[in-house]
Amino acid sequence: MSYFSVKNIHKTWETVTVDFSLDCEKSTMTCLLGPSGCGKSTVLNIIAGLEKNDLEYQNQLEIELAGRRIEKLAPREREVGMVFQNGALFNHMNILQNVAYGLISKGLKKKAAYEKAAAFLPEFGLSGFEKRMPQTLSGGERQRVALARTLIIEPKLVLLDEPLSALDADLRKRLATQIRQWQKSMGFTAIMVTHDVSEAESVADKIVRFN
Repeated sequence: MSYFSVKNIHKTWETVTVDFSLDCEKSTMTCLLGPSGCGKSTVLNIIAGLEKNDLEYQNQLEIELAGRRIEKLAPREREVGMVFQNGALFNHMNILQNVAYGLISKGLKKKAAYEKAAAFLPEFGLSGFEKRMPQTLSGGERQRVALARTLIIEPKLVLLDEPLSALDADLRKRLATQIRQWQKSMGFTAIMVTHDVSEAESVADKIVRFN
């Protein structure tokens, strides 16, 4: 039995139809590779519970994660973390508060959450960033904060929606290498969307191509 499986994602637009199923093993990185507008991000959104299948296919959707069916659960109950293309940081919070946010939301006391976040930041090259505000960071720094904020809560599945697409080519390559290193060292299971073939090849255990 696979660690994660999704069956019967189905979504139709005017010129595009997505009919998608996938199985992933634990502690692996799967890349969804294809051009913009082919439905890759929609797949992630449906897995995360942020979007629904087409109405006539809603009852056919099956999502299982670590032995538990999750397709009928609210997004916050699925134990799925998501990193968006723009990082989606909270601009009114400093970096320490951003990274600690998920821990506090899960019920950890603020003091303990801030201590854990402060200890976690060096893993992402963010030592000394605790009091910085998101508006002062570069694109690469923002994405490292977004990754730290997601990974600190130890989700069972991490969804990465083109996290590097807004960065320049050299930075993309370096951060892709870092993501792969973090994935291997921390052992998290992830699905990453990209339209870059070399990026997919550098981080993935398995690549699923969209037309």
